[in-house]
Amino acid sequence: MAVVEFSWNASSKRFSFPGIGVTGSKLSDEVLVGNAKWFIIFRWAFIAVLLLFQIAALIASDTLTTIGITHQQGWPIAITAVLCIANILYIYALDFRRQTKYNSPSINIWTQIIVDLLCLSVVVHYVGSTGTPAPFFYVLHIALSCIFFSTMESLIVTVLVCAMYAVVLLIESPLLFLAPQSVLTDSSASFLTPLKVNILLWMFTLDVLFFIVWYVVSRLSIVVRTNERHLRDAYEQISRAQVEKDRYAVLMTHQLKSPLDAIRSKINLIKGNYCGEVSPEIRDVLVKIDNRAAGMAGLILDVLKLERLKAAARDVDNLERVNIGAVIGKCIDKLIPIANSRHIRLEALTEEFVVACVPNQLEILFENIISNAIAYSYDGATVEISTSVDRQNLTAVVTVVDHGIGIAENDLPHIFDEYFYTPRAALHNRTSSGIGLSIVKTVAENNKLQIRVTSEQNVGTAFSVVFQYVENARGPEKGVQQSGNQLARPVTPHAESLQAGQSARQLASH
Repeated sequence: MAVVEFSWNASSKRFSFPGIGVTGSKLSDEVLVGNAKWFIIFRWAFIAVLLLFQIAALIASDTLTTIGITHQQGWPIAITAVLCIANILYIYALDFRRQTKYNSPSINIWTQIIVDLLCLSVVVHYVGSTGTPAPFFYVLHIALSCIFFSTMESLIVTVLVCAMYAVVLLIESPLLFLAPQSVLTDSSASFLTPLKVNILLWMFTLDVLFFIVWYVVSRLSIVVRTNERHLRDAYEQISRAQVEKDRYAVLMTHQLKSPLDAIRSKINLIKGNYCGEVSPEIRDVLVKIDNRAAGMAGLILDVLKLERLKAAARDVDNLERVNIGAVIGKCIDKLIPIANSRHIRLEALTEEFVVACVPNQLEILFENIISNAIAYSYDGATVEISTSVDRQNLTAVVTVVDHGIGIAENDLPHIFDEYFYTPRAALHNRTSSGIGLSIVKTVAENNKLQIRVTSEQNVGTAFSVVFQYVENARGPEKGVQQSGNQLARPVTPHAESLQAGQSARQLASH
């Protein structure tokens, strides 16, 4: 027995560019908000590191002194407090204040970078500006500014970093740029001492590194943004071409439908002896022609239905709360005549629940699944429909089980491909268009549903549709007919329905 799970969680804007968020030389506000929140999370991690450093300083202060870190009581706590308060203010500005000219994501990130650079400068001063790798953390803010801002703005951040690092060095060595007294009294004495040369060389080297990082990352950001704009333009062209193709397909299908309906009406006139008596041989030929025309008409209707569903995927904001029990009941009522023509019993035990979905689409989904179950069942078999609702986790599963030809294991992953059907399925159901399950896939994608398919050849197939965020049915819903708490179809006795529901769940669980 083969089991395959299919999950579609498409964006509600299938034909819009998928969130690159590049406008001009900057990122869009939507992306900047996400980056600002990521920056806040990263800062919480840095705050945790500072707290650990404070604990380490209390436990092993002598060891830190030997490696060049001069711990002074209180500065890690002060920096931690400043960063915590700043983080809370950033979150408040992003989530609880309306965006204005003075409260934009760009200003928020600018504030974060400036405050972080000030705090980092304090950390560099106390940890060690030349004897430790602490100054290299300035590189992080230069790289982030190249990603978040334009080239000129990131250059300003780089210059600011160099200035802050020079201030730190000046605070640590206030006589760095002053001539010593020995030079004033002895003209042969050198102005540049080895200590000054070492500090100036260290500052020059890091400043060069900062500008190299700025240049490389800013160039890469420009290239990436340019490529993203090209991708966006190409995607928009593909989307427009897809829309035009769908419109052309609908137009051609409509043009095929009109002459086909005319042909079928003429055939019916001949079959009804309105054009004179016809021989039995001609009547048999007309029946075959009509059957083929009926199959083609069904294909045309399926194509139109599929294109309408694809068009609906471009606007799925108009959702309605639908009672699934009532939807299944309508589908069963519609399909009972087809099932009776092949002596197939429809047995259902369904519990009602409500979900938010695109209007009328779930009826299309279940109608296709149940009609498929009827089409590929053996004559005289049973199709069982059952539901399982988890009120605690707000999930539900609707399972449709047939006892028919089944699906081969190697064919199972492809059953939702357009126009896919196996030769074995075509022999069993010659009227299949090959897009019925493609319609099911499109509906599942539009409504973010998961479908689990279990099948075994010559035994049967179980389709399980998984719903998330279900609600209890409290009253008549828009567009559906309200029934009782449980729906037991009158086509079979209640006891047989209960047994069918149990067997359906057992086959699906396997």
